[in-house]
This record gives sequence, structure tokens and C-alpha cells, in this order.
Amino acid sequence: MPFSSKDLTAIDTPAVLIDLDIAKRNIQRFQDYADRHGLRVRPHIKTHKLPAVAEMQLAAGAIGVTCQKVSEAEAMVSGSNAIRDVLITYNIMGAAKLERLKALAGKVNLSVVADSRAVVDGLSAAFHAAPAPLVVLVECNTGANRCGVATVEEAENLAVAIQAAPGLVFGGLMTYPPAGGEAQVERFMRQATTRINARGLTVPVVSSGGTPSMMHAAESPITTEYRPGTYVYNDRSLVARGVCGWEDCALNVLATVVSVPAPDRAVIDAGSKTLTSDLLGLVGYGHVLGRDDVTIDQLSEEHGRLVSTGAIGLTVGDKVRIVPNHVCVVTNMVDAVMVTSGDRTRAEIWPVVARGKIV
Repeated sequence: MPFSSKDLTAIDTPAVLIDLDIAKRNIQRFQDYADRHGLRVRPHIKTHKLPAVAEMQLAAGAIGVTCQKVSEAEAMVSGSNAIRDVLITYNIMGAAKLERLKALAGKVNLSVVADSRAVVDGLSAAFHAAPAPLVVLVECNTGANRCGVATVEEAENLAVAIQAAPGLVFGGLMTYPPAGGEAQVERFMRQATTRINARGLTVPVVSSGGTPSMMHAAESPITTEYRPGTYVYNDRSLVARGVCGWEDCALNVLATVVSVPAPDRAVIDAGSKTLTSDLLGLVGYGHVLGRDDVTIDQLSEEHGRLVSTGAIGLTVGDKVRIVPNHVCVVTNMVDAVMVTSGDRTRAEIWPVVARGKIV
């Protein structure tokens, strides 16, 4: 939650600025789409890591949140009384994490994923004597080639194994598909559901996700819930894909020009520790708003180099706003963000409560 306020012109840089009005508009846009198509929304909080923003998503109609780590889930739940339904989309291994998972299960409706018997066995060992069974979804690979069982037969067998494991109950199927992968999701999940039903089990949830294809999620009608993350802020990679425009980017990095060593070159105080080194197939490390002629072509830890096709037109002390290539990583690299809404002359400082922990 907010802990102080500051005049926007007095903000020290580099700083991460969030326009809540844009974020709310982004949240509502997908919620409206999901409502029209009968999809439940379970946004991924790794993009913002802020309980207050999760509460906005829940108020708009989300059924719960998605987290990637136990520590993220702990921070979000402790930071908000509204967050009471959490899916962790990560194979959880190790005694320490499993003990914390048990404690978390006592506070919220919790579900997790697994794509192997090894993960299932660990979860079962931790929850076999728990007051209530842990809901476990089978993670499926539908083309992104990350985690997930590779075949519908494996999905069927793992679903049966989960249901038979002490302390666990089968909760459905989950995937993170490639962009535009609705047909693969539909084919895999429908075949897997048919096989699992034939074994006497129901598939209560088919969970898919990904902001790049979110406005096509209904093209896989077997999907029951969707997990967009980046949509809340958007970023340069999504503008490049045609998913949104610059006016839909709620997060900017504010930076100060600290050197203009040549007519076509300037240096800012935002480097890889702020903008990240992620390229995502793009040229340069972010977009300087209002300056299509400028490329951020190099980063060191604390410096970013701006080059122009003509005169750079900047002087030492000028401030620029940058839309990063990959917004999720930017959030994770700062302890706090500057939040504006309505009156943009002042910003509230919000701590990024779910960042930074390794565990």
C-alpha cells in the first residue's frame, strides 16, 4: 500500500512510474472480453507484484490470482485481505518450500501444478496428513516447450496418479501456450479431457494464459480460465506485436540525461539494473516516448546510451520517459514504484512487496 507521496517533478531518477488510470483501463478491457466469452480471469501478479493492483483486478471480476513462487504468494496474501484464491504455476520442490506451502494452504484456496511423478510424490508427502487435500493441476506442453507433460497420455496418467495420491486431489489441466497457440490448446486439452473422463475423473479447470494472445483466448472454447500478466501494464514487446499502443503502456521508466558527448548521442542514468538487458527480438533496450528517431543501443549497469539518426536534441538534466521491452523484469528490479492517478503532478510511493526473494 502507499507509504508516502512526492512531487512528480522532484522524483529522483531512474524511477519506475505507474499510471493507475491506464492500468485500470487495461484490466477492464480484458475482463470485458472474458465476461463476454464466459472465461474466468486469474491474472498473473508477477508483472506488478503489488497487492493493491491485484485488488483492482479482483474488483473488476478476476476469480483469484496466479503466482510463480511460494514467496510471491506469501507476500500477496499477507498484503491483502482480498486475495483468497491462489494458483502457483510452478513445480514446487524441496522440504522448505513444501512446509511453507502447507502454511499457505491454511490461509487461502490454494492450487498448484505438476508435470511429473517426482513433483506429485513430494506434494503428497507434504500434504498426506493435512486437514484438506491440495488441489493439483497437470501442466501440459502445448507448444511453448517449457515445462509440461508432452502427450495426452502422460496428462491422463498423471491426473490419475494425482487423484490417487494421499493428500492431493486432481484439479484440472494448465498450460502456457505459444502466442497464437489456441488451436494447439484446444486439440491437446480436448483429447486429454476425453481420456481423463474415461478414467472416471472430471476436469474442472482448463487454465491457459499469455497476454500476446489474450484477445483470442475464446478461440479455444475448452479453456475455462485465462492467466494474463503483462496486460496490466503492457510494454514495448506488446506494442511491436500489435497488441496495444503506446497510450496503453501504464509503466514508464523516468530517466535523466547525464551526458551529451556528441551531437547524435546522449547518456541517461538508467542501465541494465533498471531497463533490463532483455531484447525479445527487438532492436534497442526500450522506446523513448515521443522520439521515434532515438534508439537505446547500449546498456551498462547504470548507463543507457541513446543514439539518434539526426541531432539528439537533448541537454544534460533533461528527463525522458521510456517504455521498457519487458515490463515484468523491470518491476522485479526496484524496491518501490511511483504511482499516479488523476492528478499527475504528484506520485505515491508503493513498495513492490512480492519481489526480490530467491526462495
